[in-house]
Amino acid sequence: MLSGMLLFGCSAVGIRDGTEEPRYTVLAAPNSLEIRQYGPRIAAQTTVAGEDESAALNDGFRRIAGYIFGANRAKAKIDMTVPVAQQKGETIAMTAPVGQTRGADGQWVVRFFMPAQWTLETLPVPDNPAVVLVPVPGETMAVLRFTGLRWESTIAARQAELLQRLESTAWKPVGEPLAWFYDPPWTIPFLRRNEVAVPVVPR
Repeated sequence: MLSGMLLFGCSAVGIRDGTEEPRYTVLAAPNSLEIRQYGPRIAAQTTVAGEDESAALNDGFRRIAGYIFGANRAKAKIDMTVPVAQQKGETIAMTAPVGQTRGADGQWVVRFFMPAQWTLETLPVPDNPAVVLVPVPGETMAVLRFTGLRWESTIAARQAELLQRLESTAWKPVGEPLAWFYDPPWTIPFLRRNEVAVPVVPR
């Protein structure tokens, strides 16, 4: 109980010590952005239809959290990682990391990255058929970090800012922006780590 209370308290103030996130190398930092190179990884993802951004993230989070907390054929628990990603569209781009974005079809795709020690062959099969495991190839991403609440209007404004900042750099976007969330909803808003990102290539 004491350890659980400590973890809750740490997460409330944005302390994520010990929580794994995908490794990356910063290639450049133009115009207050980071250009990151990510390696290949594996994600658990689910698609949520007919809901707004916040509801989709919550529903998707619950589905995948169920999987990593033991709702799988092996009844195995898998360490949680950050960020959680959300994207809108029929499918999430295979080059997109864990995050959230939206497409014209009205569906949201929510992803968790799996810890690095797992492979597609060793990960347990989800009990829920709405949760699938997908390989994510390496990619180069332009990233803009921000704090605060995760309102849909805020995410849209930050994604527009990301694309605007890229215009004066040596990098151009080659996909749709998505959002990454590193902290639980109870974290103090100004201490949250949020990011918007988009795949890029050199101009």
